[in-house]
Amino acid sequence: MSSVIPAFSEFVTTQRPPAARAASKRESSSVTAISAISIERASGARLAEIEADWCNLITLSHEPNVFVDPAILRCLGDRCHTLLAWQGSGSERRLVGLWAFAKARLGVVQVLRSPAFTHAYLGTPVVDRSQSEAALAAMLDHIEQARDLPRLISFDPIRLDGLTMQVLWSVLEARGTAPRILSTTSRPILASDLDGKQYFEKALSSSSRKKLRQHRRRLEEKGALENVVSTEPSAVRLAFEDFLALETAGWKGRSGTALLCREADASFARAMIAVLAERGRVSVHALYQGGKPVAVQIILRAGPIAFTWKTAYDEALGDYSPGMLLLEVYTAAFLADKFIAMVDSCAFDDTGFMSVWKERELVAQVLIDARRGGSPAFAAVAGMQKTFLKLRTTAKALWLRRRKWMRK
Repeated sequence: MSSVIPAFSEFVTTQRPPAARAASKRESSSVTAISAISIERASGARLAEIEADWCNLITLSHEPNVFVDPAILRCLGDRCHTLLAWQGSGSERRLVGLWAFAKARLGVVQVLRSPAFTHAYLGTPVVDRSQSEAALAAMLDHIEQARDLPRLISFDPIRLDGLTMQVLWSVLEARGTAPRILSTTSRPILASDLDGKQYFEKALSSSSRKKLRQHRRRLEEKGALENVVSTEPSAVRLAFEDFLALETAGWKGRSGTALLCREADASFARAMIAVLAERGRVSVHALYQGGKPVAVQIILRAGPIAFTWKTAYDEALGDYSPGMLLLEVYTAAFLADKFIAMVDSCAFDDTGFMSVWKERELVAQVLIDARRGGSPAFAAVAGMQKTFLKLRTTAKALWLRRRKWMRK
């Protein structure tokens, strides 16, 4: 893995930061001459036919994104709108872009939301880095002209300091509009050349490492711990059922947000895991004790990028930090894997246990307008949504403060 340093940390809602401008300038200078780009709206059946094209695109993209993997999008059926950008024709034709959306509402306004499903944590389109400007421009043209698609597009979230976002920013500026950044947050990632032992020596204090060792010993006194990594399709499906059961038994089950709380979510998730497992793009890391799962982590893959999609642990054993014990194991495994360049935590923010990973990326909810020149409605919707998000953040902070006070 190579170290990643965030490109910038503060943003103005409509003005591109200096580091972003520099990144975009470097990127623009590397774009090669192109032939015509054609756009195709892909059905589920069509997505089944482009597996080889997708695998090739991943190797040529700035930012592989598992949440637009065609194998996953097929499981969504007609809830998903997928655009394919093709360069050339005949035997020379190749896929240079893929972008997926679902229709959603931002207040009273209908928008295209990327990513295309609820349990996805990155909306970045995947584009060939040599044709990124042309591919993104052509897809925006298609959206602008399509009668059945909203013109506003909500990323929730997108990597704000990623090269794809910087190219998109340039494309939008050339069309006479600009993105509106509605909210930003820092997300932990893993991107280091250290091995597992060295990494945790830097990431955690000696007292924290000692405490983890004590937790492991105390938990092992209850029974031997077994670390299991499932990669074969049948083993992955069984391990995923263990995850579903653990998640439902915990706070997500009590709050109604676990996958098993909604039949549609559970059905989709099982189908998604099954198709990815058949293609070798999912694995499950788990700790077991006496044949029972203690902690489970679901890992998705898109080329050299891994995504820690979902995690669950036995809350009855919470005093032993089973989630952290498992994180210690798979962090070392990631760092030892020469085929993994970076691991995206998929975290909503920087407050969870995965904040032990010290590298960061900035992700944001961003609203864009596919129309050339933008529109008055775009500015109004962006302003209202930004205000709503601020109020929601304030309300959440007050609720958390009240809950903390009541526990005293």
